[in-house]
Amino acid sequence: MTEAAAQTLDTAINQIPSADALPNGDSTSLRSLCATLHAQIAAFLQEDVPTETLRNVQAQTKNSLEIIQKALDRYPLHTLSLSYNGGKDCLVLLILYLSLLSTHSSHAPAPPEIYTPPSHPFTSVTSFTLSSATHYHLSLDIHSADESSKGGMKEAFASYLSRNTAVEAIFVGTRRTDPHGGKLSGEGFDVTDGGWPRFMRVHPVIEWHYVEVWATLEEMKMADNFGKY
Repeated sequence: MTEAAAQTLDTAINQIPSADALPNGDSTSLRSLCATLHAQIAAFLQEDVPTETLRNVQAQTKNSLEIIQKALDRYPLHTLSLSYNGGKDCLVLLILYLSLLSTHSSHAPAPPEIYTPPSHPFTSVTSFTLSSATHYHLSLDIHSADESSKGGMKEAFASYLSRNTAVEAIFVGTRRTDPHGGKLSGEGFDVTDGGWPRFMRVHPVIEWHYVEVWATLEEMKMADNFGKY
């Protein structure tokens, strides 16, 4: 990451509002937040929705929740992490993941996440990523990925895993149309390959389409967060 990019990231970090200044009850506990999300998702799934798009979202949501639940059943909670960059796909994944944590017997005070900011981050994007991390009580571990280096992302994840040795599986917001998404299984679980550090990739939103991601954010009253980028 260049010096200018690092300064941009530092500026965004310094501008993160306090929890009290954020909307939607950031002062509540993580468990309360998860319970609220769980109730919202459950209510949506029971709705007689008016459009085919929303019916597709309901079906996609059910499939994604099944994949997330499988991961929660297979792995101890402390061995799970999430790759979060504040993007639309990642936010939908995060919401679904947190909604299921409310039904888990126990969960960490702050779910661990790896955040790999780009070499030339936009302040608005970085600010949303960090403020939303505060909103959702995430424990972000920032590892810069040098996009000019072929192994930049691999090195970032290797660094993260070297500092978080208990992590065995990482939720990722990859969709089928993303680069390399076409090679991933439809089951939602793929071990890394191609020289990546070894961990299980869990990709619950692999079969989602962009219109369904956007419709979910609108349904959850979050679409305005993405109006600026």
